[in-house]
Amino acid sequence: MKYFDRRTLIKFGLTATAGIFFNITAKTWAKIYLTPELAKNIIWGDISMSPFPVTMTKSQMKEIKKQSKVRVRSDKINAWKVDGGGWFILDQVIGKHENIDIAVGIDATGGITGIEILEYRETYGYEVANPKWRKQFTGKNASVRLRLGKEVQNISGATLSCRHITDGINRLTQTWEQVLKNL
Repeated sequence: MKYFDRRTLIKFGLTATAGIFFNITAKTWAKIYLTPELAKNIIWGDISMSPFPVTMTKSQMKEIKKQSKVRVRSDKINAWKVDGGGWFILDQVIGKHENIDIAVGIDATGGITGIEILEYRETYGYEVANPKWRKQFTGKNASVRLRLGKEVQNISGATLSCRHITDGINRLTQTWEQVLKNL
């Protein structure tokens, strides 16, 4: 029977202590706030809408990026056209490390009618789901590029989530301006 030597026991002890001290275990946390169906009802009520998937051209994506100062990650828009000319869009933005699923309503004039957080996967910064914070986007459109700390209030501890949701709204209002308003 072989016993551990002193050096092996010290390495094992230090590794175990470091793991406890530095909390090396990976933590995952996600909160699902709404389903897309519930978000549709909150933003648009009982108004009828039809799925209207859109594929953008490279030139449209380039113009959206130029106007919004935000990279367009996909040429696909997961959208529904609302009776009366509005839009309901499901989108994702990056929080700090993980995606944040959002639903956005845009009216027939390009103004934001509502924004809902569907799923938030970060371990902190969930304050962006606060209705009061999200309400500040209502009525905003592509005429002004929103900036965190100027037109949009920041939330301490959720700065990256706030910034990326703001960027996402800028990108979506420009998407309406460049693509959706003509459909």
